[in-house]
Amino acid sequence: MAIDTTIPHAIDSRHGYAMLLIAAGSVAISFGGLVQRNIEAADPWQVIFYRSVGMFLAATLIIVWRYRGRLFNTITGVGKLGILGGIFLSIAGITFIQALTHTTIANALFILGAIPFFAALFARILLGEKLRRTTLVTMIVAACGLVIMVVQGINSGSGFGNTMALITAISFALYAIIVRYKRQTEMMPVMLISSSTVIVLALLVKSGEMTIPLRDILLCLFWGGFLSGFVNWSFIVASRHLAAAEVTLVMLLEFALGPVWVWLFMGETPSLATLIGGCLIISAVAIRAVLELVYKPKPEQTPGQPV
Repeated sequence: MAIDTTIPHAIDSRHGYAMLLIAAGSVAISFGGLVQRNIEAADPWQVIFYRSVGMFLAATLIIVWRYRGRLFNTITGVGKLGILGGIFLSIAGITFIQALTHTTIANALFILGAIPFFAALFARILLGEKLRRTTLVTMIVAACGLVIMVVQGINSGSGFGNTMALITAISFALYAIIVRYKRQTEMMPVMLISSSTVIVLALLVKSGEMTIPLRDILLCLFWGGFLSGFVNWSFIVASRHLAAAEVTLVMLLEFALGPVWVWLFMGETPSLATLIGGCLIISAVAIRAVLELVYKPKPEQTPGQPV
């Protein structure tokens, strides 16, 4: 699960490389739902624990490799807002697993496709950035898709899972706003704050009972360490060379392909309402991204400018 926290960026010599990196990362991270469906014995909190351990190890390796002698200053440099971002990321990590467990992969990922719109809404409320008319219209379309999917989930008994996915989207959007506001600060340590917080919470909830099959442990570590840890870092690196709209468009691969893998390999078929609602959300995100590419904003945004 990746998020677009970038601002409009001038095209440079690494543009093509960055596009390939974003595309590869989006395809890789789209297998997260399939990994979750192949976990046999672990319950959601055990999955949350070992996935967070993988994320913690990945984030530690990346930070140590990049900053070495400046490790302490890098970690403490995130400040109070970084800690708040870690809390939102922790909430998102917990509710994401709960969503995948209690609803279909399609439902969860399509709802997460609305993250850019929640981020735009919170940017308007918290940063004072104005909304373009096109953004507002596409947000309404996406909201219709969300309503269809949540209502369908309630009627089919998966309302809890859909609600968890909605909380995940909101939490990720708030985290994205913090990263955007602190874009001059290295925010990779936030992953350390988030993963360590979740590890402690999971241990408390399960009273330390984390005995599961080795196969499940390895799947969770792979999911958290590679698919969530290193892939998200690659998004951060590549996003520096791309426009925000380009990142948003390519990231749609994650939300579009995720349900395909579980359908092909696990036979999990989404409902008609899920497909309709998901298509509305994905289409709205795609249209907004295309319009941003056509009508490119200025390279630097300040509060009060349209998003």
